[in-house]
Amino acid sequence: MTLTMTLAAAAACGPDKDPAPRTVDEVLKQTSVYGKPKIRIGVAEDQPLMGKLVDGRFEGFDIEIARYLAESLGFNGDSRIDFVPLQTEDRENALLSGRVNLVVASYSMTPEREKEIDFVGPYFVTKQELLIRVADRAVVRNLSDLAQPGRETCVVGGSTGEREFTGRGLKVYPAATNRECLERLLAGKSNAFSTDETILAGYLSEHPKDLHVVDVPIGANERLGVGVSKQDPALRDLVAFFLRKSFDTGQKTDTSPWLAAYRRTLGPWLGEDVMQPPIDAPDLVDYDEKAPKG
Repeated sequence: MTLTMTLAAAAACGPDKDPAPRTVDEVLKQTSVYGKPKIRIGVAEDQPLMGKLVDGRFEGFDIEIARYLAESLGFNGDSRIDFVPLQTEDRENALLSGRVNLVVASYSMTPEREKEIDFVGPYFVTKQELLIRVADRAVVRNLSDLAQPGRETCVVGGSTGEREFTGRGLKVYPAATNRECLERLLAGKSNAFSTDETILAGYLSEHPKDLHVVDVPIGANERLGVGVSKQDPALRDLVAFFLRKSFDTGQKTDTSPWLAAYRRTLGPWLGEDVMQPPIDAPDLVDYDEKAPKG
């Protein structure tokens, strides 16, 4: 009798029955942020339109994406978010050491970085360009012009941009920050400043009469992603789920947290764009959904 009941129960849970989908709540309980008073997010503080500290408050496209993710994870309002300013070369270490839970800071997804950390995304695809002085438009038109003796391009040390230029044999000045590159360019110490177009658009918005963007092909497109520790796969899954949720909403309604953030920040300078669907986003049951039955 007992054996018969056991076999019947096993048949009811056999291969014909799909396992119940995981819920957001279940996955959240497996993350490093569950039950914590704040979530720690690494951001840039010197990138206008992307991530910048203005009068004590962070603003920009990346910041709004970070706020959306924090709120989706249950951290409502800036009082529940600890924004941690990071330099480009410090992003991996901040995740590996546990100093931050996420990094949303113009973070290019590369195979080298993916050996150390996980990425969620892309949530934006950009390209590397040149920023020059308006006065130099006639003499700096392409990379060949920058190869002339005595000319240098400022890039942030440790960035994908630095590798692109050194790999071409061009002289570079490896700055500590994007702001340092901007200051060198404005002062005439560097002939050009190269990084993602999103960052350059921010500096162009600050100095529209003095600076000019040169659209030249420099390497492959950059895929921006959210950095997550490999030790926190549940958090990675949730971030991917909520980014895809925003993507799906935008596809259906032409309005979403992503679209609202883009249109308030980068949109006026880069024109219309579309969100990229994140790779490997899991299927979960959200807070406001019910698990399918049957």
